[in-house]
Amino acid sequence: MIDFTHDAHAKSWLVSAQAKGSDFPIQNLPFGVCSPMNPPSSPRGGVAIGDQIVDLARLAATELLTGTAREACIAASQKHLNDFMSLGQTAWRALRHSLFNLLRDDVSTSVQEQMRGLLIPQANAVMHMPVNIGAFTDFFTSLHHAVNGGRIARPGAPLIANFKWLPAAYNGRASSVVLSGTAFHRPKGQARPSGLAEPVFGPSTRLDFELELGFFVGEPSRFGHGVPVAQARNHIFGMCLLNDWSARDIQFWEMDPLGPFLGKSFCTSISPWIITMDALEPYRTPLIREAGDPASFDYLDDEMERDAGAYDIRCDVLLQSAEHREHGFPGDRVTSTSFKYQYWSVSQMLAHHTVNGCNVRTGDLMGTGTISGPTRQQTGSLLELTEGGALPVSLPSTMATRTFLEDGDAVELRGYCVKEGAARIGFGTCYGMLLPATI
Repeated sequence: MIDFTHDAHAKSWLVSAQAKGSDFPIQNLPFGVCSPMNPPSSPRGGVAIGDQIVDLARLAATELLTGTAREACIAASQKHLNDFMSLGQTAWRALRHSLFNLLRDDVSTSVQEQMRGLLIPQANAVMHMPVNIGAFTDFFTSLHHAVNGGRIARPGAPLIANFKWLPAAYNGRASSVVLSGTAFHRPKGQARPSGLAEPVFGPSTRLDFELELGFFVGEPSRFGHGVPVAQARNHIFGMCLLNDWSARDIQFWEMDPLGPFLGKSFCTSISPWIITMDALEPYRTPLIREAGDPASFDYLDDEMERDAGAYDIRCDVLLQSAEHREHGFPGDRVTSTSFKYQYWSVSQMLAHHTVNGCNVRTGDLMGTGTISGPTRQQTGSLLELTEGGALPVSLPSTMATRTFLEDGDAVELRGYCVKEGAARIGFGTCYGMLLPATI
C-alpha cells in the first residue's frame, strides 16, 4: 500500500523534519499522547514531526480538516488513543493523509501559519502512556534467540519441537507496562543457583534486558472468531519499541513446568510514539525460511505474508552505567540487529492468537519476543551476548564489563528504518533504569 505519503523526496515546511538522522520526517507521522509543560495542560493526542508535536486537540478545533479526517482527529485528541484506534484503517489513513498534506512544503502560507500555531516543541512536552492497555501478550518468535537460549537451558536439544509450527506466547501483565523513562527496582523472587539442591529467596542476580518491538491492536476482533492472516494487518494500528526486562534466575527456576511469571511481570518498558503500519509499508521484506522448514498451516499461511510479511526495522541497544552518567557518556552500544530476522510475522502472531476464538480488544499490546540475528553481535539480550554469563560484554567508554545488569545501569533501545528509495524513519527511544531492590 505505497502512496504519496511515502514519497522519499517529499519535504515539510518545518525545517527540523529534514534534519539529518531525524526520526520524524513527514513520511513518518507517529501518534502519541503528550501535555505541554509551559503552560501546563492536560494530556492530549499528538503527532511527531521533526522536533515538534502537532496538537491534535487544537487541530480538531480548526477548519483545516473535514469529513472522516476531522472525526478521526477528534477521536485521536483524547488522553488515550483507544477511540481513534478502534475506528479502523480508513480513519487512520484519512488522518495520516490530511496531516501529510498540511505539513508538506508546498502548502499555502496561510495554512503554514495556522499549523505553526498548533505545534508543541518536544522539548516542552511531557509524554504519557499513549494507550489504555487492557492486556499484554508476549511472543517468542526469533529462531536465533530460541536456539541461543536453548543451548544454555537444554544443550542437547536447543530448539523446542513446536517452534517452527506456531508462534508461541504467554500472557504478561498489562499493569506493569510503563512508559520510557520510568525507573524500576530490582525484583525479588526464588531462584536456584547452580550447584544448590534447594532454591534461595532474594533480589535477582541475573537481571537482563530483552530487545523487542510491540504492536497494538486497533480494530478489535469478535469473540469466537479468528482473524485470518491475510486480514490481520488491518487490525494492527502500529508498533513501538519494547523492553521486556527479565530476571533470568527467577525465570528459569519457575518455568518448569509453566511459562514465565515473576521473572517477567515486574516491568515492561515501551517507547512513547506509535509508528503506524502505513508508515512502515516501504520496509517490508520476505519472511526468512530455510529448505526443509515445515509448511505453515493454512491459518498462518498467505502468499503476501510469505513475500512481504517481515519488516526491516533496525534496532540498537545501548547500555549506560552510573559511571557513564558521571562522565557525561551516553552509553555503549552492545547490540545491533534487525526485526527482519524474526521467524514469525506480526500478522501470523495475531492470527495464531485468535484462531481458537480468543478475541483481542482495542489497545491490547503484543510483544514480538526478543529480536536476535544470526551472529552474537546481533543478539537481543545479555543472556545471549554473554552466553549465560560466561563471556562478559565490554563497555569501552568506561573499560567495564557486564554479564548481567548492575544497579544504576540504564538501557536504551533505538529503532529506525532505512532503505534505498525511501526516507529514513525512526521510533525514537525506549529508556529504563534499574534501581536497587527495595528493602
